Amino acid sequence: MSDDTALAPPPPTLRHDFPEDTVRILLATDNHIGYLERDPIRGQDSINTFREVLQLAVKNDVDFILLAGDLFHENRPSRDCLYQVMSLLREYTLGDKPVQIELLSDPTEGKAAGFSFPAINYEDSNLNVAIPVFSIHGNHDDPQGAGPEGALCALDMLSVAGLVNYIGKVELPLSDVPADGIAVRPVLLRKGNTHLGLYGIGNVKDARMHFELRSNRVRMYMPKDKSDWFNLLLLHQNRVKHGPQEFVPEGLFDDNINLVVWGHEHDCRIRPEPVAGKRYFISQPGSSVATSLAEGEALDKHVALLKIQGTEFEMTPIPLRTVRPFVMDEILLTEAAEEEGFDVTDQMEITKYLKLRVSELINKANDIWDRRNAQAVEDGEAELPRLLPLVRLKVDTTGVPTMSNPIRFGQEFAGKIANPRDVLVFHRAKKSAARRVVADEPELAGFGGDDEGDGLDKLAAGRVRVHSLVQEYLRAQEMQLLGEAGMSDAIQVFVEKDDTHAISKHVETTLRALMKGVQASGEVPEESLDDVLERVREERERQYVAEQRSGKTAGVKGKAKGRAEADDDAESVDSMAMEIDEPGSDFGSDTGRPSSGKKSGTSREKKAAPSTVTRKKASSSGRKGIVESDDDGDDDEEEIDNDELPKSTTRTKRGAAASNQKTGKKASASKPPAKTKQATLGFAPSGTTSGRTSTRAAAGRARGKMADVVEVDSD
Repeated sequence: MSDDTALAPPPPTLRHDFPEDTVRILLATDNHIGYLERDPIRGQDSINTFREVLQLAVKNDVDFILLAGDLFHENRPSRDCLYQVMSLLREYTLGDKPVQIELLSDPTEGKAAGFSFPAINYEDSNLNVAIPVFSIHGNHDDPQGAGPEGALCALDMLSVAGLVNYIGKVELPLSDVPADGIAVRPVLLRKGNTHLGLYGIGNVKDARMHFELRSNRVRMYMPKDKSDWFNLLLLHQNRVKHGPQEFVPEGLFDDNINLVVWGHEHDCRIRPEPVAGKRYFISQPGSSVATSLAEGEALDKHVALLKIQGTEFEMTPIPLRTVRPFVMDEILLTEAAEEEGFDVTDQMEITKYLKLRVSELINKANDIWDRRNAQAVEDGEAELPRLLPLVRLKVDTTGVPTMSNPIRFGQEFAGKIANPRDVLVFHRAKKSAARRVVADEPELAGFGGDDEGDGLDKLAAGRVRVHSLVQEYLRAQEMQLLGEAGMSDAIQVFVEKDDTHAISKHVETTLRALMKGVQASGEVPEESLDDVLERVREERERQYVAEQRSGKTAGVKGKAKGRAEADDDAESVDSMAMEIDEPGSDFGSDTGRPSSGKKSGTSREKKAAPSTVTRKKASSSGRKGIVESDDDGDDDEEEIDNDELPKSTTRTKRGAAASNQKTGKKASASKPPAKTKQATLGFAPSGTTSGRTSTRAAAGRARGKMADVVEVDSD
């Protein structure tokens, strides 16, 4: 036993067993359905594992399933992916099994604009839901677009189909100055005496999230008796530090959170880990399918059965059996040559040695599968046919003059492994000497390359971020018309979001803005044209960067069409793209909530007018209780009034665009927002559909239709 294991605190457990008060949840994240879907060997891996996840939910009789982002690998999943996912969800999550979880928050919160059906599927009397599924979006399947309905993603399709409850849609301010930060409203649930608050934050740009947390601008709207609730936060961000702002610190979340479920990171660290100085734990389930041949992906894949009772919880990891075994190793070829006695200049001897090492890894992977099968049979489960393993051998070729073709080498193992084309990866030790940047060639030394092209090997191995590579390349160019920042963002959207029109739209919009700038200068002599173009280009670049900082990004989710010509190119740009600080800044001070003011550093200054859209009081007919807000004036524990609720100053992505098109009016600052009351529901009555009796609400009726009042505040 290592020292770290010996010093680690014992995992959280439930002291008492009261099934009627215990919420049972199946926890998974990063399913990446559709990864390599055209590969003849690995094409069905992700969907097969997702089927296993749903089968485990049925087997363990869970109350609901929680997914922490990246359900799909592509932002626009194929029809085949959508078809299979919808079929599996219908097969395993719909049925007559009574839902034991009572909804206490407003079921219409986050519903599709213009429609009456609730956002929470098991509150719809037209659906028979047996196992609800709650999910946030990740960076692979985040909302894109700026149509009348606002930004949409694949989860929206599953949500309106009644198969998934899509939560964690970050509300954005309608004003240019993001004075309100990020508002997070929970889904409030109850089972017996256990009260559970689900807080979801779908993926946003790491720099934005880093800034919001450091500035204490992430507002968690919680019940006033928050200490009696178990508060669970779903997150999908970088946990590993990739730069000064390209990650989210672990210790900056609300002190009233009990458990953080961290998506995006693929390493399986599913057992709850305590955070120094905080009361909450972090669980990182990791991906359910390997999307890269990296060391972290070689860890065993798990989902978890999470049990919550009162404010206590315990988590039981469940290994996934349908995941291909993945083994990897690394060798230094010169050292191996000394030990084995072969010549590093003899390609045949090198190839023979490498084949031997790969064969050993294949045998190791097959042994892992056999042991996994034997354990399953011992537990009374069926044996699964052996899958071809994933094998990766990293070869340090420092001091070796030449190497053979790794793709040709891999063909020797076709039919024995699932990845014959990339079983080998060659690399060299990094040299300290840096290369001079020239105009036509990007500097790759920062990526671990040397004069013999090892930087490209690193790129092939998937260890260089696209954004960093693009920025490095653009800095080496002398662009006369296009700005570096905007072009970098457009290329990143093209690569990561598969938006084939991102670059052309950016170029078209930029050229149109440049032409307007030149025309505004009047008649320009031919000899002065270059100077005028340079000035207009710099002005356009400053304006773009300023919009990024102020939150008025070109692709803000939910922005209606036709707001500004400068936004025409960004239907697919990340809505949270904000470069908050200058490079190198580490947000040294916590600023709290800044006051709304004028933007600095922009060529056009606008005053942010708070929205005062009057909202009708939610009808309480058929509701179990009313959620109200008040203000007690306490500076330490802020009890918000209704005029501070995010809905009075912000709208969700779809609501902002739809309302802008319907009204076409600017928000007025002459009167305060109207007071609102948020209705809360327990279980709705049985469905009235003729010929069918729903058992969804059995648990609610059995408890005598309790009527509680849940009051909400924010920290």
